[in-house]
Amino acid sequence: MPPEKDSAVFDPRDPRCKRPYGAVPSGTRVAFALRPPRAEGFSRAWLTARFEFWDDRTVSVPLPWSGLEGDRDLFAGELDTGDYVGLVWYSLRLEGLDGRSRELGEYQLTVYDGGETVPPWFGEGVTYHIFPDRFRRLSVPDPAGMVGGRTVHQSWEEEPDYRPDGRGEIRNRDFFGGSLAGITEKLDFLAGLGVETLYLCPIFEGAENHRYGTGDYEKVDPMLGTGDDFSRLCQAAHRRGMRVLLDGVFNHTGFVSRYFNGDGSYPDLGASQSRESPYYSWFRFSRWPDRYESWWGIYSLPSVEEHDPDYREYIFGGEDSVIRRWLRAGADGWRLDVADELPDDFVRGVHRAARTEKPDAVVIGEVWEDGSSKVAYGVRRKHILGGHCDGLMNYPFRSAALAWLLGGDAAAFREEMETLRENYPPFAWFSAMNALGTHDTPRILTLLGTGSPCLEQTRDWRAAFRLSPEQRRRGTDLLKTGALLLYCFPGSPTVYYGDEAGMEGFEDPFNRRPYPWGREDGELLDWFAALGGLRKSLPLLRRGDIRYLLAEGPRLAFLRSFGGEGVVCALNAGEGAAELPLGLAGEARLLLGPGTLSRGDYVTLTVSLPPRSGCALLLPREGPAGEG
Repeated sequence: MPPEKDSAVFDPRDPRCKRPYGAVPSGTRVAFALRPPRAEGFSRAWLTARFEFWDDRTVSVPLPWSGLEGDRDLFAGELDTGDYVGLVWYSLRLEGLDGRSRELGEYQLTVYDGGETVPPWFGEGVTYHIFPDRFRRLSVPDPAGMVGGRTVHQSWEEEPDYRPDGRGEIRNRDFFGGSLAGITEKLDFLAGLGVETLYLCPIFEGAENHRYGTGDYEKVDPMLGTGDDFSRLCQAAHRRGMRVLLDGVFNHTGFVSRYFNGDGSYPDLGASQSRESPYYSWFRFSRWPDRYESWWGIYSLPSVEEHDPDYREYIFGGEDSVIRRWLRAGADGWRLDVADELPDDFVRGVHRAARTEKPDAVVIGEVWEDGSSKVAYGVRRKHILGGHCDGLMNYPFRSAALAWLLGGDAAAFREEMETLRENYPPFAWFSAMNALGTHDTPRILTLLGTGSPCLEQTRDWRAAFRLSPEQRRRGTDLLKTGALLLYCFPGSPTVYYGDEAGMEGFEDPFNRRPYPWGREDGELLDWFAALGGLRKSLPLLRRGDIRYLLAEGPRLAFLRSFGGEGVVCALNAGEGAAELPLGLAGEARLLLGPGTLSRGDYVTLTVSLPPRSGCALLLPREGPAGEG
């Protein structure tokens, strides 16, 4: 049986039991205290700590009796983390003179390298996630001469291709012709939504419309424009106070690429054509030329040997490396595709190159789980221990928020998020890329309106599906509620293009339809614009602490505080009206949403909310007395 956990005796989130809170920088002496009932008669206590990245070295720390607190004994001591960086797994043991013992654990302590300052800009502002082919086109492009045998939809309103071709393959080579110039044209629109970071799915030449099979890291895909178009986009964004985050796909390239050159489209001698190719060592062949490792077995995405010195030099090693040249061209950071499939020292090399070229550049990793303890390919990853990723895509936030919005318990959302807050270094917690939807998930409006991804239905059914008026009303209400949560939560609120316009669709490619210019949902647009204005104007939403006031069933409320002021986010995901007692005294002003304020018996605030709704309240001065 695993050791028990008893928060009355030891709660790592309680400052009486552990200080400082959560993850700590290397060199910190962490104070621990056990608080068993005096009646249990324990006489001594121990802490056993296993330093995983020090070859599982184990240290035992005595926790001497240090006094009484009411009817509880106190056993206290300190663990010195020294120069260690990594995870510490610790357990606690109480012993009595009669031979009795009680074990508590196992708990995680994250020890990170605190010697580097992480630029805060990413986590403070709103991020807008663009799938470039589908956002905005200015003219219908001619695909002649472009790699990949592409087709172009003549009408922006057509449906993406989703059926297999004659060979049974879904090739993703139908394009709509969105461009970098089209994005530049819409920067004022995005500024009106409060956007401060543009996250662009891959823009480098690639045969598929998603461009995750890179053909040439040195070249913008010609359907999107040119390198000069990219620099002009960055310059125009910077004038508006926006930054640009590029998508780096370095775990694999394209079958159609200058490096692999599986179809001979490129003049370079590719790895599949000759063992004498300068790129041959970049790939893992089991039988050259037709058997090779590929990403998840997809032949069109041959995996790269990330340990190859020439490949590393090309991506991040030199002054003219891929990482550095695109930062010089105007980018402000990189999002690393499948970051947990890249070796840790490769990610560190990317991070070092980015900071060398641009000291305030950021590196954000794609990780779908708790990134502090992620194990991939049998290796515990160092994603957020310092010098690797500055933040991660926060899919745990999405999963927990969806579960709550679709009828779950807010207490489960709070517990999952508090676990992340406890495990993540502060820089990673505040630089998380929080989202309700991405290019890899069904459209959030469709999920909330239907309640599920409807995988039991046929693909043709999902392609043709549109929400009924009743489903759309439900989805819109819940999306507005979820978006308020997203914008008020620590980390960067990230909006997948078109979610603010009411776009629908299940999985890829139905979640990648062209943006509905001129047919946007005005109610949602206004809501997202108002949320963006709040996030941009209120420092406490950008960098404030969080305290939960209520998390019960469909009701969720928390306080963000900074500089003596606070904002309460109060939410009701239920089908009926609800009252949320906030446990706060003092004055409050409604900033956004339909809530009604009243005073309880003890002069504390209660907010009443209609079904599937939320509101934000401004507290001019502190006065919280709520739940921790």
